[in-house]
Amino acid sequence: MTRRARLVRATTIVLLVIVVAVVGAWAVVAIEDHNETARTTVRYEPPVWAGQEFIPGCAGGFYARHESTIVLVMSAHCGNPGWVLRDDLGELIGVLGERAELADCPEGRFCAPSDILALALAPERIPWGHLNVVDMGAGGYRAIDAGTRPLACPDIAVGDRFEIDGREHYRSGTVIAIGPYAHETDTIFPCMVVGDTTVSTGDSGGAVLVRGLPAGIIARRLDEGRLGFTPLAEGLENLGLILCTTPDCDMSPERAVQPRA
Repeated sequence: MTRRARLVRATTIVLLVIVVAVVGAWAVVAIEDHNETARTTVRYEPPVWAGQEFIPGCAGGFYARHESTIVLVMSAHCGNPGWVLRDDLGELIGVLGERAELADCPEGRFCAPSDILALALAPERIPWGHLNVVDMGAGGYRAIDAGTRPLACPDIAVGDRFEIDGREHYRSGTVIAIGPYAHETDTIFPCMVVGDTTVSTGDSGGAVLVRGLPAGIIARRLDEGRLGFTPLAEGLENLGLILCTTPDCDMSPERAVQPRA
């Protein structure tokens, strides 16, 4: 079975994947784009979607918990709050929650601390025993150590090394710029981190590791295709989410409160 065939198709709604290409003022540097696409590990069952494209055009970020509900963090531009996602057999994938949002925002604009919303997963979609894992494809599985704190914007510096995968295309590079993002027709983000590798459709929402730590969500395709990601900590805090840093996220299947068909 091909990778594309393994992707879950959302049939309840049509996902509108908006990958915004904008012309920015970021410094022009050489772009490093690793073409290592061969997996180094087998997939779990159910699969770990953190770091992987799991619906056409969008990847999962990190697993987190909202009270007693296990969620998968993803990009807010990959869906709308309240959408119900089902696969091609009509089986429930999950239900999308609210977007991260900032109340202090210019009139007529939308502001967010990070490009993030949470997908409350159907019970059968939760990879118990692997909720602290990110699947980096050719980069292997990465387990988040217990108690690890997600990085915020001030924790990330120009020159830091990052890693992404998204569409089964492992890439690494260097942070080249950090600053506010206020494109006139797009969401306003107080912090956008720019990397020197390229992204494309299918990367949106994917996990970003900085110095090996959970750092952000792939949010935008900037000038010359460069990676733009928003920080993880601010988005999780805004939505009241706790990053999963243990295999079962300090929960159990019996205690978890998940959406059902």
